[in-house]
This record gives sequence, C-alpha cells and structure tokens, in this order.
Amino acid sequence: MLAAAALAAIAVFVLYLCLVALAEPLLTVRDAFARTDVIVVLGGDGPPRAAKAAELWLAGLAPRILVSGDGDCLYIRDAMIAAGVSRGAITTECRSGSTRENAQLSAPILAGSETASATLVTSWYHSRRALASFERACPRIDWKSNPTEPPPTFPGAAFSHHGPAIAQEYAKTVVYALGDLARDIEATDKPTGWCAGEPA
Repeated sequence: MLAAAALAAIAVFVLYLCLVALAEPLLTVRDAFARTDVIVVLGGDGPPRAAKAAELWLAGLAPRILVSGDGDCLYIRDAMIAAGVSRGAITTECRSGSTRENAQLSAPILAGSETASATLVTSWYHSRRALASFERACPRIDWKSNPTEPPPTFPGAAFSHHGPAIAQEYAKTVVYALGDLARDIEATDKPTGWCAGEPA
C-alpha cells in the first residue's frame, strides 16, 4: 500500500511538472507589439499586470487603459498612475468577478467608445482563456494579447504561487470551453450591437 501511494504521489508530481512546463505553449498567447485603441488590463494578480500595462502605455501602444475586475481594480489604477500613466487615460470596471464577467462587463464600455482594436494584459498563463472570452464578447474588435512574462527559471514557475494557478488554469480552460459550446448550442450569450458588428 505504501509503495502504491508513493508511486501515485510521484506520478502526480511528474504530471504537475509537465503541466507547468507546457504552460507557455498551451496556455499563453503573445502577439507582436502593435498599436491599438485601448489596453484592457485584468485584475487578479495586480502588481505584474499593472506594471505591464503601464509599460505598454508609456511605450505608446495605446492612448487609453481599461482596468477590469473587482478586488484589485483600484490598486492597479493607482499603481499605473504611480508608474507615470495619466489618470485621465484610465477607465475602471470594478464589478466583474471572473474572466467571463471581465469580458461581458467591459464590452459595453468598449462599445461605447467604438473601439476597433485592443490589447489584453493579464498573466501569461491566463492569456489564452482571457483572449477567447474577450473575442467571444466582442468579436468585432481586433484583439491582441500582450501578457506578463513568466518567471525566468522553471523552478520559479513551478515552486511559487504560479504553479498551482497554472494547474488550475488547465481545468478552467476546459470548463470555459465546454460552457461556450453549450451556449453556442443553445444560441445564448451572443454579443449584439457594436461588439457584434451590428448597428448600435
């Protein structure tokens, strides 16, 4: 029994390491630098996301920033201002509590300004699911992904807070994909107005 338990534990650990190692190619979308109308930065891991969004704004990637997500929404705003971003360039959406809600509650704000292109900033391992959610909510917008950078070493990713978050991200990605498939079958949750390319 002890030998079987030990082998199971080793197998789980090896699987965990494999999931972390594959996070960059499987979970990450990283587009080339391109100017867009707005940077959309998601809450959840505030300091690195705020730093990345501020870096892109200061580099002239986009004139505006939308912060989306409850919890650290105002922290991200204030951190970006401290980094040199103009307060007037920042809009906040501080009610959403999930990636899908980030997209759904950001959509009317983006539609109101007739946004044609946007850069999404989130954690590197969260970028594929986040991008899919925003493309679904606003397919008319040309979305780019410019996420945070992973830790410089594999142990830094596997044996830090990133590791468990990466493992959870695989499950969340599957759940979101199945949920979107169900919505497509039921023909619900379809975008309308500007985001769908229809008259507002």
